[in-house]
Amino acid sequence: MYSEDELLFRNFQQLKSYKLDDEKSSTTTSREQQKTETSVEKCFDRFEELQSSHPRLTQFFRLEHQYYLDAMLRRLPSNYECLDSSRPWCVYWILQAAQLLSFNFEDETLDRVVQFLSKCQAPTGGFGGGPGQFAHLAPTYAAVNSLCIIGTKNAYRAINRPTLVQFLFSVRQPDGSFRLHVDGETDVRGAYCAISCAKLLNLPGLVMKELFTGTGDWIAKCQTYEGGFGGAPELEAHGGYTFCGIAGLALLNEAHKCNLKALLHWTLLRQMSYEGGFQGRTNKLVDGCYSFWVGASIPITQATLSGVDKEMEHTLFDVEALQEYILICCQKQNGGLIDKPGKPQDLYHTCYTLSGVSIAQHSESASCPQVLGDTINELLPTHPLFNIPPKSVAAAISHFNNSNDTDFASTSDSTRRGESEQDS
Repeated sequence: MYSEDELLFRNFQQLKSYKLDDEKSSTTTSREQQKTETSVEKCFDRFEELQSSHPRLTQFFRLEHQYYLDAMLRRLPSNYECLDSSRPWCVYWILQAAQLLSFNFEDETLDRVVQFLSKCQAPTGGFGGGPGQFAHLAPTYAAVNSLCIIGTKNAYRAINRPTLVQFLFSVRQPDGSFRLHVDGETDVRGAYCAISCAKLLNLPGLVMKELFTGTGDWIAKCQTYEGGFGGAPELEAHGGYTFCGIAGLALLNEAHKCNLKALLHWTLLRQMSYEGGFQGRTNKLVDGCYSFWVGASIPITQATLSGVDKEMEHTLFDVEALQEYILICCQKQNGGLIDKPGKPQDLYHTCYTLSGVSIAQHSESASCPQVLGDTINELLPTHPLFNIPPKSVAAAISHFNNSNDTDFASTSDSTRRGESEQDS
């Protein structure tokens, strides 16, 4: 007998009625959607045929995923040559995925990670994509998250807060937006990365105020007529940018500046009726990574609205369907997770598919998770605003609360004087 609260797999035969009907008007978009649905259907049909005789099909391949992550970390930085400028990201994806799976690396391995990330720190502040590379907000976010996940004294000590603040001021724009690097592009990712790092490092209130005056207003301008957020004002709504937008506003306590109901409507429409996973944009294909980018945006938005609407306290997206898609369609039997059937595994999708499942399982209560399939599938919770473990967030904020704030007394003033001289 099943309990009323137990999550069950859907009826896959009935689900076929949700597949796309192109109404005899075939387009490139409809053909790609049908091709994807066919690949997903094969996964569902195979699962339905074999689940009774192969119980592992209802489980995460934990050991295989752990072996994959361990092997990839040991090979860094030699692997992923094409991502030479994103090595702190590779570290972060590995550490975060491992945490979700309750997999701990040896202390010696983590010490080497800290040493490597320290070499990625630029003399002018912030982190680059590798040793000797220019500081960039994206790998800075990845490096800070990684060091906070490790959470040792050496890891915290590896972050030079005063020079990092100096870097943040150097990429801050007068309207409150942020360039990703000096003279680089401006988009909502930069704003979110800057806010997230500042919050985790528990920067003093006066520094926070000066850094982010106008930032919430600029982010709000990135919301589109659809309800989601684009990378910058007047650009198309996108799942990744939407997360950066609402998470950034929430961290600044300024979520009220955007249209929350329109945002919630847009994010809920991104869940695919047949596949169960999320798409990143209107009329696009399902992709495992949006399990987090969109999946986390929904509870963040709901949490903001729950003060005025009690119905928002219950998860509004289909957490069973999302877990189903990841379990059945996005796992490689030799370890690692993927975008959609037919794609190779990679660290990015391994991190964000698992993070999305964690959000789905713990979106209502960390003490009473909503787990599909075998109980072994329960993942540890992740903080929806930072995407690192909640305990790591609390530990980092507590650690940096005891740091010497006088280190920042002249940072913003000197930076501002430098900006004024450039303007003149």
